[in-house]
Amino acid sequence: MTDAFQNEAGQNETDRSEAGYQSTPGTEVEAPAPRSEALPLHSEALPHDSTALVTWLTTLVRNREYGTLADLRRARHPTKAHIRAGWYGGDEHRELFERVAFLFAIYHQGRSTPSYGHGSLGEAARRIGDSVARGPKNPGAQRLLDRVVASRRIPWRHLQHTVTRLRSCEQAPPSWTELTEDLIRWHDRKARIAYSWSAAFYTTPPKRNRTAAPSKQTTRRNESA
Repeated sequence: MTDAFQNEAGQNETDRSEAGYQSTPGTEVEAPAPRSEALPLHSEALPHDSTALVTWLTTLVRNREYGTLADLRRARHPTKAHIRAGWYGGDEHRELFERVAFLFAIYHQGRSTPSYGHGSLGEAARRIGDSVARGPKNPGAQRLLDRVVASRRIPWRHLQHTVTRLRSCEQAPPSWTELTEDLIRWHDRKARIAYSWSAAFYTTPPKRNRTAAPSKQTTRRNESA
């Protein structure tokens, strides 16, 4: 009985030595604290900021930092500029923000004035074409938009073609902030981004009421009388 007890005690000492613990007679070795208690983990993800991204990109153009813009156009060779652009994407959208920055740099190649753009990509595609026909009346613009909205994944290659066509046509790009937010929700079925782009492309925007200005003048004349 005594021999068995001594063998068991010796085995415990051997196990402690192999684990890297040092035992002192009359003391007990405490087990290390669980990882979750020793190093508290933060579950909150870093949010994205598309407005801050566009502000930074337009500042590059305004300050004529053409070297950084050229780096952003080198999609196959990530640089510090890509890391900076991806940082605005938070923890979940870094790559997406890098690619939007790439599109921005493509459009602004050789330009000294930044363009924030306006409207959705569907509205911007309506501006593609020439003096003869634009948007839905232009076969090239129609084919390009159809390829964009038919893609299940984010159609980066067709988006690049769209931005390049807008640049060559001397037309304003889509709102870069809105484009970024739309691409974040591309796979959200409830958002229906592809459908909204297609509807904006084929729907004629309402015309402004030109009779509003004369009516104000008439009212002023009546008041003066």
